[in-house]
Formats: sequence, C-alpha cells, structure tokens
Amino acid sequence: MEREEILKCIEKQKSNLAFLDYKNRIKALKKLYANIKLMQGEILAALKADLNKSETEAYTSEVGMVLCEISYMIKHIKRFSRVKKYRSDVFQLPAKSKVVPCPYGCVLVMSPWNYPFMLSLDPMVDAIASGNRVVLKPSRYSHNTSCVIEKLIERTFEKDQVIVVKGGREENSFLLEQDFDYIFYTGSTDVGKIVMQKAAEKFTPITLEMGGKSPCIVDSTANIPLAAKRIIFGKFLNCGQTCVAPDFIYCEKSVKAQLVEELKKQIVAQYTSQPLTNDSYPKIINKKHFDKVSRYIDEGNVIYGGKRDENLMKIEPTLLDSHFDSREMKCEMFGPVLPIVTFDSLDEAIAKVNSMSTPLALYFFSSDKKNQEKVTTTCRFGGGCINDTIMHIASSRLPFGGLKQSGMGAYHGKTGFETFTHYKSIIDKKTWFDMPTRYQPYDDKKDKLIKFFMK
Repeated sequence: MEREEILKCIEKQKSNLAFLDYKNRIKALKKLYANIKLMQGEILAALKADLNKSETEAYTSEVGMVLCEISYMIKHIKRFSRVKKYRSDVFQLPAKSKVVPCPYGCVLVMSPWNYPFMLSLDPMVDAIASGNRVVLKPSRYSHNTSCVIEKLIERTFEKDQVIVVKGGREENSFLLEQDFDYIFYTGSTDVGKIVMQKAAEKFTPITLEMGGKSPCIVDSTANIPLAAKRIIFGKFLNCGQTCVAPDFIYCEKSVKAQLVEELKKQIVAQYTSQPLTNDSYPKIINKKHFDKVSRYIDEGNVIYGGKRDENLMKIEPTLLDSHFDSREMKCEMFGPVLPIVTFDSLDEAIAKVNSMSTPLALYFFSSDKKNQEKVTTTCRFGGGCINDTIMHIASSRLPFGGLKQSGMGAYHGKTGFETFTHYKSIIDKKTWFDMPTRYQPYDDKKDKLIKFFMK
C-alpha cells in the first residue's frame, strides 16, 4: 500500500463511526472468526514457512488463542459497553452520574515476528471490540504470515475499518510520525523506547509489551521431574523465541544435579534425541538471529545440546552451566539456549532477581506455600506461574502485560477492552432546580451548608 493511500485510510478511519454500535463490533468479529476458520490451512502453512511450526503448535499457540479471544469478546462486548451509573454526591443533586465507555478512535497495532499471527490479531481483536479502527503493522521478518494476515483483513474489513501496512523500519518510522489516537506495540525494548518517544511527542497513550530475562526459580521442595517437564515445554516452545519463555533457571544448589538430568530426559522425550531432524521442532527466524544465538553457545559452557544446522536454521535445545557474569546472562536469550545458575538461599535469589531489570514473567517451582507467597509478593515482574511456565498468557480472563523495562499496560479479555477504551465521566445535571450554595456572594449560611455536605 502506497503512503498516500495509507494516509487517506487513516483519515477515513478517524471519521468512521461504524463500530460505535456494539452490535456492529460483534458482527465484525463473527465475520473475522468465520474467515479465520476458512483460511486456517493458509495460516498454518504460513507459520510453517516462517518458523517451521507444526500444525499443533501453530494452532495452540497462535490460531486457537485468537479464536478464544474473539469468542470471549463476542460474548462480553454488550456488557463491557454498557454505561455505568454511579450514585451522585449530595452536593451535586439533582443530577445523574455516569461513566460512558468510548473508543479512542484510530489505533496503531505494531506486532513482532515470533508469534506473528497471535500477537497481531489478539490486540486488534481487543481494539475492535472496544469500537476502534485499526492500522495493523506486522513484522517484515515473518513475511508469509504477514501476507496471509493482509488477505484475511481485506476479506473481512473495509479499509476505513482496518488496514494492514507491510514493510520494515521505514514503514515503522512513517507510521510513528502519524497522529494516532492510541499505539499498541509488542517487540524489543530498543524499538519500544523509540515508540514511547514518538508517542510522547503527540501525547499519544500507549501500551508496550516487551520482554526481558524472565527467571525460572526452582527451590529444593519442588517436584523436580514435573518441573523439568514444564520448563522444557515453556522454554523450547517456538524454539525459545517467546517473550515469556524462561530465560534462565535459577535453582537451589542442592537440586541442580537432579534437575539437569531431568531436563536432559525431557528434551529427548519432547523433541527426540535428534531435534534438528524433527520436523515438528521450529526453526530460528533468520540468519542474523541464528548467528546471535550461536554466539551464546560458542562462548558458553555447554552441558547438553549445542548442535546447529545453518541450512535448516535450527539449533538444538541447549543447556549451559552459567553464572551471572557470563555473556549469556547479560541479555535476553530469545532462542533455544537455557543457562542454569544456582543460589544457596531463597532470600539470595529474590534479592538478585530484584536487582536485575524487571522481567516480563517469573516462574517459581516449589511445594512450600510460604515460599510461593514470598516470591510472588516480593519479586517484581509482569506476570507468571507457580509450578508451571507460559500458561498465564493463554487465558482471556487474566490480564497480560509487563512492568517497567518489560512493558507498560496490559490486555486480554476485559482488560484488553479497557486498554482500548476511554471512560468519560459525565454529570447529567437537572434543570428543574439549581442549588444556590456554590454561587457568590458567599455568606456564613452558605459556608455552613458547604462544610456540612462536603466532608
């Protein structure tokens, strides 16, 4: 799409009132749901081409999650869109007080390449459910999925409702110069800083969903075999290219040896002893990222895995014996490499985690209820799980979002609706009586009445 046409579409979106009626939103989302089902084969094929995701993984982590979000919104839009009435204060009488949910208007949604379908459509669904029009900017790295998304959107919406803008940095920069009513960004922290800066220039409200070094803490009371099973699932899903993947294991020293052995068993159990030839094992998105992840392996202390195939863009699930001064602990992995570090006491682990940049997720494996409460209440992180990984992101009933360096704001379900909604507070004052107390000239009688009611 040419830039001149994009600008015309944005202007039309700003004046389009089609989604103000919640019934039209429901109708649009039902059409989107039906078209996703019709194009499911194309969507899965695109995810296979971009990331080598198996049909099962692509459906459960991408297509299925979007369908669930649409279903949730269709069911709840009417209730979420209701005007909420409030009791009026005595000194406001006679009046009615209410809050009116209103869409922001024209929303820019910028999505990444690692879950290119889900992370494009999920926030878009929430924005439409709230009555907004959307300019959707998917990643250029996941080209096949971006093309399918464009086809899906053109089949479902008019251009004054939703458009897709494909491209790379130049298109991102061009869009960020425009005057949107809201910006929703998912991606790296570095680009997130640019988005925040550009939004600040126009006082545009934003949501940022980024990442960070999400710790997976394992204490001595944990069910080690089950912990290993769930850690391997969460870490190597999408070949480790997941913003909420466990970025490193932080385990109590006494259980490290047992945990490492169980992790090795689970890698074989879930991905076979030859994951590079396993067609269900995803690939790295491109050569640049392949080389970046490979450097962590070359410079690290490998205790399992480490093999690579550049032609296939695949890297084995890899375990590193690590420490906090090592290169791999200085930045987010975003690949199938799992460093393991140890602690002597839980207090030590909590202090260390809180001294680092705030992660998007934290996972704690323990059978001790007091330890569970201690970690979840004293550690700073966006969201997470006790005795599991990843799964908190899969619920439309739970808000998902980051904190500080890992992001700001949240979405999914009701929280997603609220994210893309401006709530207008309205006092509807009646005209059949006008309280004289607030008007000058003031006197002792008025002062007494004011102080009586306003306390």
